[in-house]
Amino acid sequence: MRPLSLSLTELTSYVLCFIILLLLLEQISYILKKASIPGPSFVLPFIGNAIPLVRDPTNFWDLQSSFAKSTPSGFSANYIIGNFIVFIRDSHLSHKIFSNVRPDAFHLVGHPFGKKLFGQHNLIYMTGQVHKDLRRRIAPNFTPKALSTYTALQQIIILNHLKSWLNQSQAPDSHSIPLRILARDMNLQTSQTVFVGPYLGPKARERFERDYFLFNVGLMKLPFDFPGTAFRNARLAVDRLIAALGTCTEMSKARMKAGGEPSCLVDYWMQDTLREIEEAKLAGEMPPPFSTDVEIGGYLFDFLFAAQDASTSSLLWAVALLDSHPEVLAKVRTEVAGIWSPESDELITADMLREMKYTLAVAREVLRFRPPATLVPHIAAESFPLTESYTIPKGAIVFPSVFESSFQGFTEPDRFDPNRFSEERQEDQIFKRNFLAFGAGPHQCVGQRYAFNHLVLFIALFTTLIDFKRDESDGCDDIVYVPTICPKDDCRVFLSKRCARYPSFPSVEDFVK
Repeated sequence: MRPLSLSLTELTSYVLCFIILLLLLEQISYILKKASIPGPSFVLPFIGNAIPLVRDPTNFWDLQSSFAKSTPSGFSANYIIGNFIVFIRDSHLSHKIFSNVRPDAFHLVGHPFGKKLFGQHNLIYMTGQVHKDLRRRIAPNFTPKALSTYTALQQIIILNHLKSWLNQSQAPDSHSIPLRILARDMNLQTSQTVFVGPYLGPKARERFERDYFLFNVGLMKLPFDFPGTAFRNARLAVDRLIAALGTCTEMSKARMKAGGEPSCLVDYWMQDTLREIEEAKLAGEMPPPFSTDVEIGGYLFDFLFAAQDASTSSLLWAVALLDSHPEVLAKVRTEVAGIWSPESDELITADMLREMKYTLAVAREVLRFRPPATLVPHIAAESFPLTESYTIPKGAIVFPSVFESSFQGFTEPDRFDPNRFSEERQEDQIFKRNFLAFGAGPHQCVGQRYAFNHLVLFIALFTTLIDFKRDESDGCDDIVYVPTICPKDDCRVFLSKRCARYPSFPSVEDFVK
């Protein structure tokens, strides 16, 4: 029995030595990749700093920013679940990443574990000519005619939700109300209606909203893809969401083929797609790429993901910043009142929007001061020389910081100042390379005009129809990630009716007929 005992002891020793060797090699690998750039000197084995990232994202990224600011380099390093990461705060270097999304440089991932969650074939993972061809097909979805359809739907839905918010705030037992979930629900309905219009019935919308909630929860969890985990639930929810959007695509094709007028984004898309399918058929060729229902359903989900949470973040910060800057709020109300009145019962037109120059400047400053998607992760497909002295190693996850860029170059960047975007100062042109709220390079947001219109319309309607006051508390405006940035208190406000009467807009059902 004694030799067997010695054998087990030796085996245990070998295993322990092997584990220690792996841990040592992992630490050496991190140190070699980090080289001389700032960042933690040592990291936990295997998981690195994943726990601090999940527990307190705001503090984690603030620390990365502090590391990056500690030297003139403008970037820093860390390690998360086997992945070496590089955080970039310098605007010039961020542009260098955005402009080099290609097979032999960087791949946009949108989320550190995005491929596991979104699948392999989404728009954000495309590069080169294939990506250009798809963006060309998407472009007709955002023409002035299409945008005018969307702005009408946006206003109708915003008004309906503002009425609901006021009803909640005036309930007998009600005090201040948090706007985050309310704004998220409003934006989800807006996205559903603008993107797929009449093709989602009431029951389908309920399932859709439930699945999108599961997806949102999974975004903030570690990628443990086991039954019952939040990440697995999110991944399965994505499959169902894409299938539902594919069904909407099929219904839109049938309606457009029958000669219907476009009433939502997928209709505008299918008009051109059906024409190209017919041309290919007459020429005896295969159907054009990116034209199947499932493919388009996947791209519609990309739009939904891009529009939903970022828009919610922007609306909340608009409310918070207007409340803390009453002189800005007063100027917005005066300008809107000179252009549009609730008593007119008219929808705000594209021409009216263009006249709201100060309100447009406020919206742009909200996006600069609190850019919703603060970080845009990329993966280095090959080693990439970032500077003369540092090469990003292959496989690293690189985080250009849109947030950090927004506070560089601009005059008094820490000050909320819409006048910086006036015709006199034109800081949107002078410091254009620092304004990265919609990204840059080949993957710059194709729907940015739609998203910007939504923010301007919300500001115009909210400030005109509602009196509001923040329920201030210590740290209420601190930044939290959910997954985009929002006020820590979910933007709690007191609301009351400001207008004599609400405008009488058509219903969504009447508008999309």
